[in-house]
Amino acid sequence: MKRFTYPLQRLIALPVFLLLIIGTVTQAVAQTAPKRVLLALSKADKMLSIVDPATLNILVRIPVGEDPHEVVASTDGTTAYVCIYGGGSLHEINVIDLVAQKPLLNIDTRPLYGPHDITFVQGKAWFTAEGSKAIGRYDPVSGKLDWSMGTGQNRTHMIYVSADAKSIYTTNVSSGTVSILVDTILLPGKMAPPNARPRQEWLQTIVPTTRGSEGFDVSPDGKELWTASGEDGTISIIDVPAKLLAQQIDAKVNGANRLKFTPDGKLVFISSLQTGELTIYNANTRQQIKRLKIGKGAAGILMDPVNARAFVACSADNYIAIINLATLEVSGHLDVGGVPDGLAWAVQP
Repeated sequence: MKRFTYPLQRLIALPVFLLLIIGTVTQAVAQTAPKRVLLALSKADKMLSIVDPATLNILVRIPVGEDPHEVVASTDGTTAYVCIYGGGSLHEINVIDLVAQKPLLNIDTRPLYGPHDITFVQGKAWFTAEGSKAIGRYDPVSGKLDWSMGTGQNRTHMIYVSADAKSIYTTNVSSGTVSILVDTILLPGKMAPPNARPRQEWLQTIVPTTRGSEGFDVSPDGKELWTASGEDGTISIIDVPAKLLAQQIDAKVNGANRLKFTPDGKLVFISSLQTGELTIYNANTRQQIKRLKIGKGAAGILMDPVNARAFVACSADNYIAIINLATLEVSGHLDVGGVPDGLAWAVQP
């Protein structure tokens, strides 16, 4: 019987060849399903785009409801929540499966109307309900709205929740105020019945700013809250620990829509729907360092801490401007459909 043998070179080459195939397939999967994606809403198209931040290619577009405004992803990056606003008249939050890349379910927020801004903290989605002058919270585990609180203010619009979910900040646009809500444990008073126990209550402090205060952000160190007014163009700076207005700047950011700190906390970006300008302030000196024309109308702002850039939705121009944080110049544009606005990151472990 003749024995068939392989040359030594072929025996070595075979596993190497297989490893190359496996590596190529793995690389292709990684390219088609990145663990960190940019989420961008198109109001006109009623679509949520999932974008690869490395290539800026749109991976998929998923239909959402009427008048989508803001979006956020769960902490594990697998689910997105989209507020369906309708100027305060609608009552829906769309839940999107980011892994399967398809709509998952719709949350009926009634009796809370007009969900506008949303954030995800400590496993729950917190949102403003402008039409009801309130804040709501959705628990994905129970599938229910498990908490809400009224602000008593007009157009409770944007929201920020601290990492420990013990403090909530909102801007109330038409009232010209900022609400600071703190989760507090109250001890029984002198007139309490025997065996009364401490109770949990959210205590609200209302800080006057100026009418039209809408876009806002809290500094990375948690000490300051900056908000800009679209009506008179002023910037109001609140001392967060003191819960007091510390300073107002006549910044002339007329039509101000959104405001964001850079990840290092050194700069503050303010977009304007009216002028299409991006105004940049030094957070320490309180001085304007640049006013950059990026389109006809600028709205949502999202910082990219990984690649030192910012994405600014130019709603009136139907594109997203990309700003280089080192040069403070426009480095490119991204098209996700008509009237882009809400932006967010989704990061899977």
